[in-house]
Amino acid sequence: MHKYVIMGVQGCGKGTQARMLAKDFDFVHICVGDIFRWNIQNHTKLGARVNRIVRAGKLVSDELVEEMIRRRLEKHDWNFGFILDGFPRNIAQAEFFLESFDIDAVISINVPDDVVKARVLSRRICGQCGLDYNLIYHRPKNIQTCDACGGELIAREDDNEKVLADRLETYHAKTKPVIDLFCRKELVIEVDGSRDTLAVQNELREQLGLPTFQTCLP
Repeated sequence: MHKYVIMGVQGCGKGTQARMLAKDFDFVHICVGDIFRWNIQNHTKLGARVNRIVRAGKLVSDELVEEMIRRRLEKHDWNFGFILDGFPRNIAQAEFFLESFDIDAVISINVPDDVVKARVLSRRICGQCGLDYNLIYHRPKNIQTCDACGGELIAREDDNEKVLADRLETYHAKTKPVIDLFCRKELVIEVDGSRDTLAVQNELREQLGLPTFQTCLP
């Protein structure tokens, strides 16, 4: 069984890398943001609590996030392992996690801030079908319309320079110390995320001792 945490600033590609690992090795990709959204959309008690907090303009407490993670991992539906994405985000969450669960490795995807900025500000989403694009590496035939349905492509509301600057500042202030804590536990593997997707995937697989992407193809 393989138990991993994947970390990196917004736009580093960690979601893509986690999904590639999950698909080939039957790991469960546990994305904290997706869990929040699922609970809100399905009107669970947890979702109602989160929704009230968000609507009030407040941050979800560490205790509530920890409760959510504990509930998810206690399902034990990850027969071959899991990849936890989006948690922990600060020292308190990291200490809770280390006290509560055993993990094999923390994957840290490193991308310079200027590359992150270019990637995030190039993201587009179809306002009609919701398909994602990026004007750098997943470019539509026409930068204004969706290839699949012809809908208008728009930037996400929070994909702007001010929000991105705030997120980068928060990441460096709060999340970077978490990686330093994991480094002291000798759990961290570091990967250069500024390269193409396949190169990043193969490097992290090599460091994790997993078969490279080519050997997993049929």
